[in-house]
Amino acid sequence: MNKYIIAILLAPALITQYSCNKNLEPKVYSTLTNTNAFQTRSDAIAAVNAVYARLKGPSVGDNYVYWTVRHFALTDLTTDVGHCNYGGDPGQLSLGLWSSSNGLLSNDWQYIYKLIANANNAIFNILAMTTISDAEKKQFVSEIKFVRAIAYSDLTDAFGPVILVTEKDIANPSFTSQPKPTSVADIEALLINDLNEAMGVLPLNYENNPIYPGNDVGRATKGAALTLLSKLYLRRHDWQQVVGLTKQVMDLKIYDLYPDYLGLFTEANKWCIENIFSVLADANTNGTELLNHFGPLNNPTPALQNRWQYYACSWDFYNSFDAADDRKKCFYPYYKGVDKLIYTQAPSPGATPPAGVSYMADVATKKYADSLGSITYYDGHSVDILRYADVLLSRAEAINEISGPTAECIGLINQVKGRSHAKQLNLADYDQSTLRDAILKERGWEFFYEGKRRADLIRMGKYDVIVNAYLNRIGQPSNIVMPKNRYFPYPQGQVYLNPNLSNADR
Repeated sequence: MNKYIIAILLAPALITQYSCNKNLEPKVYSTLTNTNAFQTRSDAIAAVNAVYARLKGPSVGDNYVYWTVRHFALTDLTTDVGHCNYGGDPGQLSLGLWSSSNGLLSNDWQYIYKLIANANNAIFNILAMTTISDAEKKQFVSEIKFVRAIAYSDLTDAFGPVILVTEKDIANPSFTSQPKPTSVADIEALLINDLNEAMGVLPLNYENNPIYPGNDVGRATKGAALTLLSKLYLRRHDWQQVVGLTKQVMDLKIYDLYPDYLGLFTEANKWCIENIFSVLADANTNGTELLNHFGPLNNPTPALQNRWQYYACSWDFYNSFDAADDRKKCFYPYYKGVDKLIYTQAPSPGATPPAGVSYMADVATKKYADSLGSITYYDGHSVDILRYADVLLSRAEAINEISGPTAECIGLINQVKGRSHAKQLNLADYDQSTLRDAILKERGWEFFYEGKRRADLIRMGKYDVIVNAYLNRIGQPSNIVMPKNRYFPYPQGQVYLNPNLSNADR
């Protein structure tokens, strides 16, 4: 998608010229209201783009939110994969400890609902427009509903039943209402309906598109809608639907595995054959702070200097990779820092480093810390929300749940392993239970810090078992209790506003 910094103003606003003289009246250059907005096709496209922009924060200043940093705190830091050596909110999540006052929970809730608000407003106003064609309306609304479906999928993954707000609530808004949360099943029913409708409208790609003049990669497509729908059914354990939908994606013949795992995440690789739906950025116009948060501490490489290693991986996770697996190269386990110290892993827990050595509490990943990337504060990394490897492994999981290990199932997993030169699986070595465990491990190695780990552990019934075992190994108590920790508590600020958001059982 073309990269824009877009602001959609939902209420009358003034663009003013400021002066230190208090006696001067502000000069009004333009006024945007509901009566002069949504008049042209360009207005509609701007509204659609504003919804996409909310996946990462639409402007400098909040470009570290949702899918471009903060969301990973909920999805990966809270598992055996992620680790944060800092205190405060991320440190609590990293240890399996959180409360309704955790700021990262509040941030994720807030920014996801900002996206939903933009989406609902855009759908409502676009449907009322008389200056665009029905085909254009369907295209725009389908794109928006797809992105809104990502938002509600993420909300329900994190918080379970949440407040459901759609474009139908805009006509007669109630600003003082305190609605009850809608069940996950009812929200899923809406998303399934929206995505089924979108699949019939969205194109395979935007080459020679009659509405958008350029080949706008990054917009919602039929393949993206199919893949997101398969992910919803995967969460519901509706294995037959997953098998059918993943086959449809594969039969499109437009996706494949990118040949180089490390190359898949370089800043230069904005879009490739594996991308199904991604958040795009450009360091010079609408960059993100992924590199700041993920970059290794005190590393001498120019692009990596002054980065924070705020979101890192546990050494347990790093050590779980086979030595031949290319994915093990996606880390910074050893380097000489700008302070001339050797940064490396401790040989044993609590070991005292010798002179000239610093034992790191965790290990930084290269996924969003490219040594050949931007040397500026902001970076241009893409974040893959949906990619083809997930289609293959989701299909393998569904097949195994239906019939146990099959040649096709093992073959799908080995495709993903083969790209990284990891050790292949043999069909004769697995039954349904052991292959389920193997798939869970494979998903961890393939998708760490891609917003999937916590959902995978919960779906397979292993969240408490695996995370508590990891916590015990690093000297922490078993902090994950199921089903209590199936969902995060509602942010306390939201509970104050709406007492129907009860945390009594969370």
